Amino acid sequence: MGPDPQIDPQPTGVWPGGRQLAVYVAVGIEAYREGSGQTEDLLPDVPEPNHVNAAWRAYGNRVGAFRLLETLRELSISPTVLLNTQVYDDAPRVTDAARDAGAEIVAHGISNSDSLTGLSEAQEAEYLSAVAARIEREEGRLPGGWSSPWLTHTEHTLDLLPAAGYRYLLDLRFDDQPVWIASTSGPLLAIPYALELNDSTTMIGRGVDAASFADAVIDEFDELLSARAPLTVMSVILHSFISGVPFRLRQVRRALEHIAAHADVVWLTQPEAIHDAFAAISPPTSPPEALSFLAGAEVAPGSPA
Repeated sequence: MGPDPQIDPQPTGVWPGGRQLAVYVAVGIEAYREGSGQTEDLLPDVPEPNHVNAAWRAYGNRVGAFRLLETLRELSISPTVLLNTQVYDDAPRVTDAARDAGAEIVAHGISNSDSLTGLSEAQEAEYLSAVAARIEREEGRLPGGWSSPWLTHTEHTLDLLPAAGYRYLLDLRFDDQPVWIASTSGPLLAIPYALELNDSTTMIGRGVDAASFADAVIDEFDELLSARAPLTVMSVILHSFISGVPFRLRQVRRALEHIAAHADVVWLTQPEAIHDAFAAISPPTSPPEALSFLAGAEVAPGSPA
């Protein structure tokens, strides 16, 4: 069943090249602090020193990131990198490789041991700005997009992101199209981020095997493509230490090859291009009024989405 136009009026139009479906592939390239903060572990309840899980994660910045970037290069899919800025210090060869691959760098915090939860408004504003400043220093331009470590937010996050210069958010999916979120500091575009097409939440968090994950990616793609709904977005979220492992990569490559085989009818792209194309078709009202996107699936006033 399609969206009810009386409840969820959606913009019409097409992506560049007359395409209706845009696809971006994001690679999480992360850094962790050992012994403090949050960590993603494969084996639970390992006492300190937790060398086994630290080594599992370190594999991503030593090997897995390069495998994933090379796979995307072979398939002519421009990567999106969700980057912890600590990686600039810990693994500069990885950030060099991402830059060489033409990756869009999306801010993903300083360390993935961090969380926005518990920060005061002033602390959070400083944190968001520090991440943006480091990326600008390294890449020569400010990042347009933000994705929170652990997908966490405070009651201030949506207001603070535009104030820090971020224009789009890659954390949420409450529609197949991008949706404008209004804040006290300006509009913010929520670009669909598929929580279940995420190797961390699905293969590690829920124990789904790699072949089933690949099947889910293919099924999502085929269904969205066949629906032919306008201005839809599909995301695939991978992590260097998860999908960069050979037995998972074999299956993930199968799914990505299926998507790449349809490059003549879909838009293989990056979030910044999605933001710019959508803003040209469906610009937000300026200045927007503050509202909650969770209240009745509201969207920013002035946007037909």
